[in-house]
Amino acid sequence: QVQLVESGGGLVQAGGSLRLSCAASRSIFSINAMAWYRQAPGKQRELVATITSGGRTNYADSVKDRFTISIDNTKNTLYLRMNSLKPEDTAVYYCNAVIVAGADLAAYWGQGTQVTVSS
Repeated sequence: QVQLVESGGGLVQAGGSLRLSCAASRSIFSINAMAWYRQAPGKQRELVATITSGGRTNYADSVKDRFTISIDNTKNTLYLRMNSLKPEDTAVYYCNAVIVAGADLAAYWGQGTQVTVSS
């Protein structure tokens, strides 16, 4: 198992930046992939960005060239750097971790952190 704790959300004006953090309770080396999701009011949760244990990243089209996902293995922390924020980026952002053990796959979630972008 792994516990995930997000932080770094807040209120920012359009065009501004934020960095979200997700602290994991175990070594990130033992996690196969991590990701950021978001959920806006009245909408389904959507994938924002992913990063594998090998460092491969992938982004939703809506955030490409604005957001950067990264990992600090020394701090067991996942980050999401968000630049050029838009009002449509307003959502609760969730950290996700996937651990594969043999034939078993388990997904874990943080509690979420609110990001609000004002116009």
